[in-house]
Amino acid sequence: MTDDDPGTGADADASAGDEPAESGTAVRRDRFSGGPAREFLSSLAADAAIFEADLAVDRAHTVMLAERGIVDGAVAGEILAALDDVEAAGHGDLSDGEDVHEAIETAVIDRIGPDGGRMHTARSRNDEVATCIRYRLREDLLAAAEATVALREALVEVASEHTETVMPGYTHLQPAQPTTVAHYLLSYEGGVARDTERLLDAYDRVNRSPLGAAAFAGTPFDIDRDRTAALLGFDGTVRNSTDAASARDFLAEGATACATLATTLSGLAEDLILFSNKGFVELSDAYASTSSIMPQKKNPDTLELTRGVAGDAIGEATGTLSLLKGLPRAYNRDLQRAHAGVFEIAGDVREATEVAAGAVATADWDEATLAAAAGDGFSTATGVADLLAMGGMPFRTAHEIVATAAEAVEDDDSPAAAAAKVDEAARNVTGEPLSAYVSRGDVESALDPAASVASRDSAGGPAPEAVAGELDAVEARIGEDDEALTAARDALAAASEALDAEVESYV
Repeated sequence: MTDDDPGTGADADASAGDEPAESGTAVRRDRFSGGPAREFLSSLAADAAIFEADLAVDRAHTVMLAERGIVDGAVAGEILAALDDVEAAGHGDLSDGEDVHEAIETAVIDRIGPDGGRMHTARSRNDEVATCIRYRLREDLLAAAEATVALREALVEVASEHTETVMPGYTHLQPAQPTTVAHYLLSYEGGVARDTERLLDAYDRVNRSPLGAAAFAGTPFDIDRDRTAALLGFDGTVRNSTDAASARDFLAEGATACATLATTLSGLAEDLILFSNKGFVELSDAYASTSSIMPQKKNPDTLELTRGVAGDAIGEATGTLSLLKGLPRAYNRDLQRAHAGVFEIAGDVREATEVAAGAVATADWDEATLAAAAGDGFSTATGVADLLAMGGMPFRTAHEIVATAAEAVEDDDSPAAAAAKVDEAARNVTGEPLSAYVSRGDVESALDPAASVASRDSAGGPAPEAVAGELDAVEARIGEDDEALTAARDALAAASEALDAEVESYV
């Protein structure tokens, strides 16, 4: 796609004149056919991603031209029939050209003669390609958002089965406090939920039509931009014609939303890889592989690739912003390179999301191993300090007592043995026994990982009762997002059906 005249006035008719372009395409004559740089200039191969989008845009524009009396209805019917033939032949049948837009127009002219060039009346390839990119990208964003909803559903389903499955929680990769598998998984559901929101927000801004902006300065033809927007399922137009033709911030936003989602997935993948190494969780064979030389190995390869996609996605988001930085307003040929990578990374991130959902849904959590490790590293120490503070001791004093006891407590100590060491530390720090503040039995209970988790029942905490309430709220939010996605899909499908019906009335 390239900077082009607006396809208006005498120039519009010239493209459909009696003399074919010497270069054999609808747009360029020999002087500007590219010469030895022709292949470098061409985006035709990469434009396979927007082939269907361009056909839809051509149809909507042609219908609108006929409705406004700009193109005769019979000619519009010939153009629309030719577009059907081009679609049936496929992208691979297009002749060489600078881009898919030129190639399709050339194919239409080849089929019906010079009148095929009337299809380009009152538009430029500048607004045409901007519309095609948005048309395609909105599909990618919806698909990625749908994948996030499926991942959230998998996280919630597994979480609901493990509200009482105690596991070690970590900070800095060190045992910190016991938690539950449910609470851990819901932490990722919260992150992925925000990724869903970002994708849906990006979709709303992508789903605006630039068509009718022409090269950047509008057109003197009596067109109806709102009509083409409706026929293509857009929620409105990008009104300023210069902004409409030149803006690609929506690509940066889409790429960044995908990169943020990929970063969330990377964290989940890393955790599951580490937990797999510790024996906390076993991945399904469907989401693992073995070594070509070491048959005893079970490698978390799919999760490693999921982790790797984040690097690609971050690179694409950065590259898109770098490409856009410093471009003068209106169309510049640099923009030809702005979208293909975004389409690709959106597909990769969607696939990685689907893989992560499958890995989560089919993994087997080893409850016994998790429970045995939940108290490692004196991870219930904070609970003991909290208990002492609740008994009237200043928290900093309680913290000092527990920190002193931590030097002596071993992972294999029973709750009674650990409580005795805490009591000794209390006497050393304050000169008083624990019984001055709390009972020994309460301390032993606080040292138990399951009891420690159960005590943390604040909103959003890991206590089974708190998690149960959160599960209900999460399921409701997932339902709302699913409904929003269904509504968006239904709106696009209805617009597509309406466009098909209009096309049929001419063909």
